[in-house]
Amino acid sequence: MEKVLEVKDLHVSFDTYAGEVKAVRGVSFDLHKGETLAIVGESGSGKSVTSQALMRLIPSPPGRIPKGQVLFEGRDLVTLTEKEMQDVRGRDISMIFQDPMTSLNPTMTIGNQIMESFIKHQKLSRAEARTRAVELLELVGIPFAKERVDQYPHQFSGGMRQRIVIAIALACNPKLIIADEPTTALDVSIQAQILELLKDIQKKMGTSIIFITHDLGVVANMADRVAVMYAGKIVEIGNVDEIFYDPKHPYTWGLLGSMPNLDTSDEELMSIPGSPPDMFKPPVGDAFAARNPYALQVDLEFEPPMFKISETHYAATWLLHEMAPQIDPPASAVRRKTDSDEKKVEAQRPQAAKSYDQREKLVEVKDLKQHFDLGGGHILKAVDGINFDIYKGEIFGLVGESGCGKSTTGRTILRLYDATDGEVLFKGKSVHGKKTGEEKKWLNRKIQMIFQDPYSSLNPRLTVSDIIAEGLDIHKLATKEQRIAKVHELLETVGLNREHANRYPHEFSGGQRQRIGIARALAVDPEFIIADEPISALDVSIQAQVINLLKRLQKEKGLTYLFIAHDLSMVKYISDRIGVMYRGKIVELAESNRLYENPIHPYTKSLLSAIPLPDPDYERNRKRIVFDDQEYLQNQTEERVLREIEPGHYVACTQKEFERYGGGVLV
Repeated sequence: MEKVLEVKDLHVSFDTYAGEVKAVRGVSFDLHKGETLAIVGESGSGKSVTSQALMRLIPSPPGRIPKGQVLFEGRDLVTLTEKEMQDVRGRDISMIFQDPMTSLNPTMTIGNQIMESFIKHQKLSRAEARTRAVELLELVGIPFAKERVDQYPHQFSGGMRQRIVIAIALACNPKLIIADEPTTALDVSIQAQILELLKDIQKKMGTSIIFITHDLGVVANMADRVAVMYAGKIVEIGNVDEIFYDPKHPYTWGLLGSMPNLDTSDEELMSIPGSPPDMFKPPVGDAFAARNPYALQVDLEFEPPMFKISETHYAATWLLHEMAPQIDPPASAVRRKTDSDEKKVEAQRPQAAKSYDQREKLVEVKDLKQHFDLGGGHILKAVDGINFDIYKGEIFGLVGESGCGKSTTGRTILRLYDATDGEVLFKGKSVHGKKTGEEKKWLNRKIQMIFQDPYSSLNPRLTVSDIIAEGLDIHKLATKEQRIAKVHELLETVGLNREHANRYPHEFSGGQRQRIGIARALAVDPEFIIADEPISALDVSIQAQVINLLKRLQKEKGLTYLFIAHDLSMVKYISDRIGVMYRGKIVELAESNRLYENPIHPYTKSLLSAIPLPDPDYERNRKRIVFDDQEYLQNQTEERVLREIEPGHYVACTQKEFERYGGGVLV
């Protein structure tokens, strides 16, 4: 098979005021024509720096490539001048960046941005370039491409902008596309469309792809081969089945074990303790040894070589040495090849619904509406008449795509927004309306929120101690001595050290900052916590730590959660019941197992069919169900109302649809 790219012993360093940071330390791999290589690992593992080094996009200074070769079709890109590299970028190698908004020029029309490549590299006239730009927009699925070619980036949704970035990357039929986390910020159904688009384009054009991500479900869907990176090195590389079904490196075990499957039960997710090493002073021996529960004495002294497992599978761990003890990976880290029919039968076996009659209702949401006046007579119905209850001690999941109203629902329950109509009852008392100072204080103490972005929700000028104790001070819940003791206790509860109390937010990783946010929420002993996308900004291994923490706190303190997220496999794992939101309404509500095993509403089916699972065999055979938004709205002869179709399972449907319902499918 023809090699497009050969990377040999690549090193990338950054010169800082404190000294040299060794971000990439001897990376080597090959890429063949028409192949997709996925590079996975936590933040700071060096995967994005590697990709930028291949394109020579490392800013110099402070970055430099002290050693190594990047051979593209026999030419060493490391030795090319900047002018020579400009001819390679866009024409031969293109890059799709993570955030489409920051990689598009807001002052230029999208047509002009696509045309640039045609005019520079293929010397086309403006008229020819414009025609090609429209063709590309149609290829990547932008509707009304001729009309929209003269629009600006802000006039498109996130998913559409990502398609435009892909169109720019494809403009000159490049031989290699480097995609750096191209679907991280997208909803699950948009993500599925983008992945299908990339695979379709790859088939048509024979393009090679380097796909950088931390989502192992996406890897299982896209990759032919997988390289696992840690601390600036590739620690395991093999074809996709070898990595998922026969992983050899303990770090790969940790990554795989920290992601729930849809059939993951109640046991704790496997999480990787600690955090990646500081690359200013890389550790002696195996960089993963400090976090590796299976580490040997030799790991602390000598760096392991790459051991050959098969012609395509290599891993750098002393566990593969002939004198090492035999250690099998934990069960949660190995994906088993399962017959798809067997999965189907299992999925169709509905479980008996629990009785909620005897349980105490903690939160009651009744016909809640939250409308925003956009001016010019336009009203955005963000939340449009929803009803649900949350029982004491349960985790209620709320899922749906961006813009469906789930975060607005959480914020309205918390009184960050005044409800347009309807009411929210907490312990039988209305949350909205006029309140005395004491009533407001009581509600603020009993209901707390964990926000999506742990950095912007923490005051950078306050120490961790003051951030956590803010609620204690406002509600006068502790003396000075009690305050310090409470802060130390909370830090230990969320898995941090009491020494962290006097530090500032910028001194912590994303996962640690989220733990500080959780500690702050717990400080006033709340009964109900609204967690709004609390793990979406975190690495997969850190996600597992935070989810395990939230579940443990629920059991220990009897907490009740509203858990808002778009990662449906994680929502299924953590939630007792789930509500699915679409266009400001709840369209399906059921116990989590029942919802996933027997989805009724077409929108729910579409969402579930789009979830990428960390199982290559499943991904190869998966059939995606596309939800036709327009057809669904056109077929509405009367208002769809949430109706109970079986005990505890509610679906938004018309009376006719309800009467015709049978066999788990709405006709």
